[in-house]
Amino acid sequence: MIEATPQQRKKILVVSAHPEPRSLNAALATFAVEHLRAAGHEVRVSDLYAMKWKAEVDADDFPGHVADRRLDVLAAHEQATLAGRLSPDVAAEQEKVRWSDAVVLQFPMWWFSVPAILKGWIDRVFTNGFAHGPAVPPPYSEGALAGRRALVSVTIGARESAFSDRGIHGRLADVLHPVQHGLFWFTGMTPLEPFAMYDAVDVSQDRFAAAQREYGRRLDGLFTDEPVPFRSLVGGDYDHDMRLLPGVEAAGTSGLDLHVRPGG
Repeated sequence: MIEATPQQRKKILVVSAHPEPRSLNAALATFAVEHLRAAGHEVRVSDLYAMKWKAEVDADDFPGHVADRRLDVLAAHEQATLAGRLSPDVAAEQEKVRWSDAVVLQFPMWWFSVPAILKGWIDRVFTNGFAHGPAVPPPYSEGALAGRRALVSVTIGARESAFSDRGIHGRLADVLHPVQHGLFWFTGMTPLEPFAMYDAVDVSQDRFAAAQREYGRRLDGLFTDEPVPFRSLVGGDYDHDMRLLPGVEAAGTSGLDLHVRPGG
């Protein structure tokens, strides 16, 4: 553990999404909180299952919505956000994000994605007018939530080789692209390479101890490690239709790698 100086001390939000408090995910979340606090950082926790977080977006999120009127979620989010009329649970989570210098998401990979309760946290908290939209800076750049770092910590039942470049599940970077690029980078947060614990169905004490050491190293580098070098929308690499300009990529680059700066 690297202890932060007073000038280096940061505010970190840890969001945990697993229904079992004795799970591997809960143990990793607890480790992260204790490790970061021991280093001198201030940490807040959103344990979504313990909070009984409501996952679905519906009219209850908008206390001023008239029941017999059509619910336009995008417009309603913007109006309620800018007017300060979001439901109290959503407003409280947005305040945690505003407060933070970094956000850590801890979750198990279920069906190649985040658990529904975490997806619901994203859907309800990252509203139009708060994390994106015409009232805030443009996406994929120094956007609405710029200045914050973001780290995914994910447990995966499969072996690591199955998530490699030739693995049957696809590369982990591609599977996590909706979170890394579509959530973090879209809103202006700076994503780091994810911390992944594979073969997570049955973990021995020795393996968990080794994972803690590696995770501790990653947490120590939360504000110093090099981030994923995604391209900025406003950096001159894209045209007005948000398409990558021809020839800016390295030869042979394709797929989602097009949106990562070469040699970054």
